[in-house]
Amino acid sequence: MPSPPVASTTPPAPRGVTVPSIVPPATPAVVPAPASSALRAGELFQVLRDGHARTRAELAEITGLARSTIATRIDALMACGLIGPAGEAVSSGGRPPSRFAFSASSRVVLAVDVGATHVLIALTDLGGRVLDESRAAIAVSVGPAAVLDLVVEQAKHLLERSGRDVRELAGIGIGLPGPVEHSTGRPANPPIMPGWDGFDVPARVQESFGMGGELDVLVDNDVNIMALGERAGFWPVEENLLFVKVATGIGAGIVGRGLLQRGADGTAGDIGHVRLARGDGVLCRCGNVGCLEALASGPAVAAALKAAGVRAESAEDVLDLVRHGSVEAVQAVRQAGRDIGEVLATCVNLLNPSVIVIGGGLSAAGEYLLAGVREVVYQRSLPLATARLRIVQSMAGDRAGVLGASRMIIDHVLSPDRIGALVADA
Repeated sequence: MPSPPVASTTPPAPRGVTVPSIVPPATPAVVPAPASSALRAGELFQVLRDGHARTRAELAEITGLARSTIATRIDALMACGLIGPAGEAVSSGGRPPSRFAFSASSRVVLAVDVGATHVLIALTDLGGRVLDESRAAIAVSVGPAAVLDLVVEQAKHLLERSGRDVRELAGIGIGLPGPVEHSTGRPANPPIMPGWDGFDVPARVQESFGMGGELDVLVDNDVNIMALGERAGFWPVEENLLFVKVATGIGAGIVGRGLLQRGADGTAGDIGHVRLARGDGVLCRCGNVGCLEALASGPAVAAALKAAGVRAESAEDVLDLVRHGSVEAVQAVRQAGRDIGEVLATCVNLLNPSVIVIGGGLSAAGEYLLAGVREVVYQRSLPLATARLRIVQSMAGDRAGVLGASRMIIDHVLSPDRIGALVADA
């Protein structure tokens, strides 16, 4: 199938850019065996998710299960294609023992990051490694039908180009630039997404693939999945992380004790509409005045420069001015960093993260933006809360969303319960 003219495809890892595989959570030294035999297979599989090959004897030592039970579970997991042989270990006498490892390539995941003016779609394996990707320019404001139809069309093209069948799909993860009710996958009053409110995104995608409820489709706010992607790829040992997206809008994804914190209704981290003292009279698109987004987002910085007589129509113009040494642009970006830092100082005192990652389009300004953030956060937060705090630029860049969408699906389909059910049905 030829690639639609609206989209351009790029290789998964451009020269000089490393796209990480998703790192699974650390496995405890001993995994307690649940009562259900099916769940024991699911628990055993979690030990192998780190990609290290192990023998039956090593698995028995780690889990505390009998070797006969290990052998049965290994056979069941191999029958499902989730693990496979990985050579032989060194023999201590007699026949060398066989080793087994996670077969990350057995299934694939489609990861979708929908932005205000673009979609990025990646095909990954079950280890989170990007196999291929496609980018397309489309405004989310054109409505869910047009956007999702393009997503499905490009997704099917990626599958075909990679030689994978739709039946090999483990699931589809989607990030949207607005509040989402994660349990249903429906957007909830998204401010920049006319026509999306309450739209059944999973049902539309499942129907387009002709798989109904057999295909897992999970949807979340784009900043949440960016937080998942950044942590999985670059900060896997950090239990408390705050990801801040600074682009057309401003929002935060909160990871606490290793888990994404969505809040009661999925709006946790909506820091873009916190009011700042210096914002009196500045109208925000939400209808209020003085919001952080109205002062420090990419479009807001561009508008401030334009009002000061500097030619800037967009965030891209701002970044270009910064790269060319415009003093006015550098000062405007630094002030945006201070405004963001004013809100984040409260977040630091409240949440006590160990890492704050700044991502999104305007983060490409690098240290000019980060310097403003650090200046205010370290000045206004409690010393104890900032003693080990790092404020850094996103390392995942514009792939944070697709890495996180992939991780969201992988953790869902490879959970102990789901693996146990799969083995039981095999």
